[in-house]
Parts: sequence; C-alpha cells; structure tokens
Amino acid sequence: MPSFGVTSADVADDQPLKQDQVYDGGNTSPQLSWEPGPEGTQSYVVTCFDPDAPVVSGFWHWVAVDIPADVTSLDTGAGASDESLPGRAFHVRNDFGERAFGGAAPPEGDQVHRYYFVVHAVKEPALGVDDSASPAVVGFNLAFKTVARGMVVGTYQH
Repeated sequence: MPSFGVTSADVADDQPLKQDQVYDGGNTSPQLSWEPGPEGTQSYVVTCFDPDAPVVSGFWHWVAVDIPADVTSLDTGAGASDESLPGRAFHVRNDFGERAFGGAAPPEGDQVHRYYFVVHAVKEPALGVDDSASPAVVGFNLAFKTVARGMVVGTYQH
C-alpha cells in the first residue's frame, strides 16, 4: 500500500498522548496534517484505532468519513461533532457509541496502548456508507477503496 506523510501538532510518533487526547482528560481530537494523496484521490477517511485494547477486535476511537479531497488537515477538536468536520464529512459511531472522537481510555494498570491515527486516501468522492455504519463496515470498504494511507501513532498507559 502506498503511503504519504501525516504529522500532528498534538501527537508524536511513539510518544505518550497529551491529556487533551485522553477520554477522561480533554477528550479532544488531535490536529492532523497530511500530504495530498496520490493522483486519483477523491476523498479521505480519518480513523483512530487501538489494537491493544483487551478485546479481540481492538477499539475504534474515531472514524470520520468523506472528508473532501482538497482538505489536507483537521484542526484540534475537529472530531467533536459532524458540524466541526469539513464539507460533507461525517462520523460513524466509535466503540464508545458516540459519533465523535473518543480519547484514549485503557484500563488502569494495563500495558501501554498504541493509538493509530490513520488518514486513508480514497479513490471515490464518497466511501459509500452512512452514519449508521459500524467501524468494521467502514474498514471493509476501505480495504477496496483506499489508494494510499499515512499515519502517526501515539501511546498511552493509565
């Protein structure tokens, strides 16, 4: 899979997340910037996934779909609601059951968790899901419609 650069003013690779990105802290989505996707990119999907959650399927913290192709950044807090996303973009429910960003919330005393903030470049203007889709359905669609992706990975331990 081709990749492109993703940076953040709020998340540094392999470094602990700030309290602002913790669920019982600020619960605020981080700022993200990315290089434009390859030719043919028609939209983006932004996700945050914790593969270290103590469930077999991991834990989805953020799924923002149908971000317009001319957008290459999201401000801190853009994950608060659909209204704070650009254009026609919207959220699907995260594993907290919220249509928004949900911060890091590993069990107290658990191992260090990794939080993959991934920007997916999509070859269609719309992913083809609505806001009732699960993160798994979004992931299924991304498997066939992603042309490149980039990521920044933060960590957190309670």
